[in-house]
Amino acid sequence: MNASFSDTGSKIKTPWISLGLLLFVFLLSNPAFSQEEERGTEKTDSLQQEKKEKPDYSSLPKNPKKATILSAILPGAGQVYNGKAWKVPLLYAGFMTDIYFIGYNNKRYQTFRTALFAYDDGDQSQFPSLNREALVRNVDYWRQNRDLVILLLGAIYALNLIDANVDAHLSGFNISDDLTLKFEPNVGTFAASSNSMGLSLKLQFK
Repeated sequence: MNASFSDTGSKIKTPWISLGLLLFVFLLSNPAFSQEEERGTEKTDSLQQEKKEKPDYSSLPKNPKKATILSAILPGAGQVYNGKAWKVPLLYAGFMTDIYFIGYNNKRYQTFRTALFAYDDGDQSQFPSLNREALVRNVDYWRQNRDLVILLLGAIYALNLIDANVDAHLSGFNISDDLTLKFEPNVGTFAASSNSMGLSLKLQFK
């Protein structure tokens, strides 16, 4: 009786073991499972590639990333870091001039805007020689000028970042006494019967 029960138990277990093995083989051979593995491998490869493609600024005297961040936090700081402090007064002169014109154009815009509202309320004392259409044109004109000057302020700020970054990249450019650049006269022949005179630019290493 016990022997028959043991045989029956082993017969019951065997199909389940076989089914488990088949399921394991199916998962391994399943395209979706393989694709997940491939995706994981691709992600690892892409991460490794990104790490390899990161720019190396260790060979440059100045770090472009640091110079850009400094100029983003405080305009002109990147130029000082690059050893180009003489650019800072020019940069801030541009900022101050632009801010002045923003205020000037905004003041004119507000003046004509107030006059237009007063005109609509029946008060024409501010600009008696201007009709409503002229007031509207002035409002639009000064508002557009103010907006353009505000955009120019953003452009000056962006130029500050670009200048700091480019100067840092060029900090490794070799300019030494071993290099000479000079112009020399040159005679060129374009055809058997015609010659031409010109200048040639030569870069020599001493």
